[in-house]
Amino acid sequence: MDFVTKIYKVSKLFPKEETFGLTSQLRRSAVSIPSNISEGYGREGVKDYLRFLNYKHN
Repeated sequence: MDFVTKIYKVSKLFPKEETFGLTSQLRRSAVSIPSNISEGYGREGVKDYLRFLNYKHN
């Protein structure tokens, strides 16, 4: 979550024309990291949890 907070602070400094481009994409990517960890933690098995920790976006 610290990473997400830092990304939001840094991306706030980006040019306004990047709001719907790079800024949005970077923020969504940053939020997906703790979301995947949380979703995996809520699973029943360790194998499933590890799958979420190793999840990579294409």
